[in-house]
Amino acid sequence: MPRRINRALKTLSVLALTLAISGCIGTAGIVPQGKALEADSLATDEAIQSAAQDAHWPTTQWWQAYGDPQLNRWIDLALQDSPSMAMAAARVRQARSMAGIAESAESLQINGQSTLKRHNWPSDQFYGPGELANTTTWDNNAALGFSYALDLWGRESNATERAVDMAHMSAAEARQAQLELQNNIVRAYIELSLHYAQRDIVAATLKQQQQILDLAQKRLDGGIGTHFDVSQAETPLPETHRQIDALDEEIALSRNQLAALAGKGPGEGAQLQRPTLSLGAALKLPSSLPAQLLGQRPDVVASRWQVAAQARGIDVAHAGFYPNVDLVGSLGYMATGGGALEFLTGKKLNYSVGPAISLPIFDGGRLRAELGEASAGYDIAVARYNQTLVNALKNLSDQLIRRESMDKQQAFATESVATAQKTYDIAMIAYQRGLTDYLNVLNAQTLLFKQQQVQQQVQAARLSAHAELVTALGGGLGAGNDVPNAEKTQPPKTPVLLR
Repeated sequence: MPRRINRALKTLSVLALTLAISGCIGTAGIVPQGKALEADSLATDEAIQSAAQDAHWPTTQWWQAYGDPQLNRWIDLALQDSPSMAMAAARVRQARSMAGIAESAESLQINGQSTLKRHNWPSDQFYGPGELANTTTWDNNAALGFSYALDLWGRESNATERAVDMAHMSAAEARQAQLELQNNIVRAYIELSLHYAQRDIVAATLKQQQQILDLAQKRLDGGIGTHFDVSQAETPLPETHRQIDALDEEIALSRNQLAALAGKGPGEGAQLQRPTLSLGAALKLPSSLPAQLLGQRPDVVASRWQVAAQARGIDVAHAGFYPNVDLVGSLGYMATGGGALEFLTGKKLNYSVGPAISLPIFDGGRLRAELGEASAGYDIAVARYNQTLVNALKNLSDQLIRRESMDKQQAFATESVATAQKTYDIAMIAYQRGLTDYLNVLNAQTLLFKQQQVQQQVQAARLSAHAELVTALGGGLGAGNDVPNAEKTQPPKTPVLLR
């Protein structure tokens, strides 16, 4: 009879093991679909293809090309005190700490615990506690417990690698935040310079209008002019004063914006002097733009690290389908009765050690859903990377086209101002000699004012185009020094578990 029972138990054990193995959740049908684009596979336009081939990437302090010491000092202040930079730095520290947490799971875990308590023991005729009945004693213990994840399927190591990849992504995002801050300050500074230039034009116009009014008054007093001429000369003065006041407002607002970007109060911005921007030689471009762009723009680099992290997330999800084996044990002292520290004597020592095994059998679809979520996350990261790369190349082409256009527009604008100035000088001389009326002078002056405005706007746009092109190239931040290789961004090749 005992042999039959033993055989039956063995049979049941084999059946149970077979059921457990065959009942393990399968991964069939859950695979990532996304595929990252190769930078050189994207078609480039003439603007990129005709770029200079013998140049270098932007320098780290690229804004010094404008030759304005005040701008240099302001960007240095912003990088030190801007809240956006502080947040970006904190995110990097947070990501590194999360990587440390993930890595700690791969190490031996040792925990200690101890309890000291007085215990009143009841009397029970069926369950004891025998000699301790109706007594109060010390019931103390102290123990050290340890566990070590054998990580047979790479769950912990891949989780660590994923966290490290996320830390790299945060570092790239911090560089992107730095680049955006630099770009925003330069553009706001250029806008401030433009407002000053526009104010000069309006102030010069006001001076000319006042001269025309004085001349009209003298002509009236000399008997060769009319009250209508004087009235016409007085008419534009209030509007010109309004334009000057509006530009003073824009200058003050631009100072406030620069102060906010630098993490300063409005009082700091009010101390900003008039910019002295100039731009000499145009920025040249490096060779092999698409391939090098892949590793220079911080936003592209951050997207690549996110793809790598999501790929490791699939490995982590896959590991959940396999048996998990941990080595666990404990070492402790315990005592019931005696003195308060009686449990620390060697006579009360106890220990345990052995493997702890867990095997997923039925989980209501949780593991398949987790793998599906990880695979979809990888596809999203790949799509985001592809879109970032496409936008990066578009942005670069846009800025190259814009830079070439701004150079041409600047030449045309300079020519237009010279022609308008000549027309105004001729009309003014003719008016002084009584050969034409005030309307012709006003028309010539209005045309000159508009052309000067256009010239200043084109110059500001040219300065901004330089900043945007540098930003499109990655701003010289060296993001290419920290780029995941192509293998890290590929989805894992794990075997498919069938039901």
